[in-house]
Amino acid sequence: MSKEEAKHERSFAKRLWYDALRVISRLAGVCLFRIRVYGRENWPTEGGGLVCPNHQSFLDPLLVGLTCDRRLNFLARRTLFKFLPFRMLIESLDTIPIDRDGSGLAGLKETLKRLKRGELVLIFPEGTRTSDGELQPLKGGFIPMARRGGVPIIPVAIDGAFDAWPRSAKFPRRSVIHIRIAPPISTEMLNSLSDDELLAELDRRLAEAFAAIRETRALA
Repeated sequence: MSKEEAKHERSFAKRLWYDALRVISRLAGVCLFRIRVYGRENWPTEGGGLVCPNHQSFLDPLLVGLTCDRRLNFLARRTLFKFLPFRMLIESLDTIPIDRDGSGLAGLKETLKRLKRGELVLIFPEGTRTSDGELQPLKGGFIPMARRGGVPIIPVAIDGAFDAWPRSAKFPRRSVIHIRIAPPISTEMLNSLSDDELLAELDRRLAEAFAAIRETRALA
């Protein structure tokens, strides 16, 4: 499917709504969290991609989305669709519902469909939010999606979001949030590595980007 065909998969109203939310989120992010973004040049300008950030807070999908000029697709636990106001919001963004373990067939099919039509899909390879703000071990559930979709993997490191909204807090608070988009893992590298090697490579790139953020924050 061409880029133009993918564009028309959604109504003009949905595309306008997403763009408006991105602008509002950028303004709010700068005002409330003094967001710092590094590596924007690493976002693919076209074609599908699997976006893989570390997971510090509920804010993370929003934070990653506002750094990218392209539309992102999000995955969400099916249980999150039970709360009506939140369901209305995430459905308006065409969020893909998945089972708790992320292995639901319908969710996998829809994810692959969007990847193959040249869209970006965000998935958290850690599986759940961190309890201490540090990086967690990665799970390999994203690997079959990347391989079957034939798309690069874009590592994204987030730090400061845990300070803004840790798991123990009911509401967010002011903080400084840093986001670094690391160089993508190309499809050529994807095809040349085993699953264990691919997991290690993503872990390495996330760790390097995360360490670079921590160094920047320490010098500030």
